[in-house]
Amino acid sequence: MENLWVLWALTSAFSLATSDALIKKALFTHDEYVIAWLRPLLALPFLAVWLLFIPIPTLDSTFFVASLIALPLEIMAIIFYIKALKISPLSLTLPFLSLTPVFLIVIPYLILGEKVSLTGAIGVLLIAFGGYTLHIKKVKKGILAPLVAIKEEKGSLFMIIVALIYSITSALGKLAIEHSSPIFFGVVYSTTLVIIFTPIALYKSREGLKTMFHSGAVKASILPGMFYSVVVISHMIAVSLTKVAYMVSVKRLSILIGVVYGYIFFKESDILERLTGASLMLAGFVLIVFF
Repeated sequence: MENLWVLWALTSAFSLATSDALIKKALFTHDEYVIAWLRPLLALPFLAVWLLFIPIPTLDSTFFVASLIALPLEIMAIIFYIKALKISPLSLTLPFLSLTPVFLIVIPYLILGEKVSLTGAIGVLLIAFGGYTLHIKKVKKGILAPLVAIKEEKGSLFMIIVALIYSITSALGKLAIEHSSPIFFGVVYSTTLVIIFTPIALYKSREGLKTMFHSGAVKASILPGMFYSVVVISHMIAVSLTKVAYMVSVKRLSILIGVVYGYIFFKESDILERLTGASLMLAGFVLIVFF
């Protein structure tokens, strides 16, 4: 199927939004570093099973270079991501991930030689405008008021940084996939990520890790870990089948799902205001992918 990647990308979107909502709930009572470490850790058993069904590819220097550059960036993204989810509303932080395709106009071209069409660029502008209108009520104070609001909202700033980092790691990830295989890279990359992040989590939250079994942090992270394993596999397969910018754009449908989750489960306010911005982003996604 020519558009099989869309199904994989949608699977990744749904799984990511669900995992994030579960993580948000866990962060109400548990340390962010413990949860940030447990989610990918508990995803590993579900990821490892996939290795039983695939051949081990021959690896070259490009695979290792791309992976080694991406890994520390990914660690930074995890820390900023979890902090953003903890200190700001889910429906306000997640939409800023839509900025990733904006960065992906340039970065995959530099790393992979991938170009987006003029129509795709228009779609990206819709995405950017959708992010801008997240603070639409504040426009009455001036056209630059939303930008000022973003500056004052630390969670939004953190998520913008995450969006930039993810645009780089997505391109590097595809490069590594091209020199290995989607599932193999997903499992190995995730495992290495957990190994590197473990001493950081131990340093940042020694007390939290000591009590994680008694406090219920492990139990609270099992479901997020399961969904996160689906995110990893579906992301890797989807990005191997199409251009990075297109795949990530569809994956950002997790934004709309996250906004709905925020309203239903966390009673977050101004849902219509934020859905308007997220819907503009969705229009950009559709334009990029289908036209």
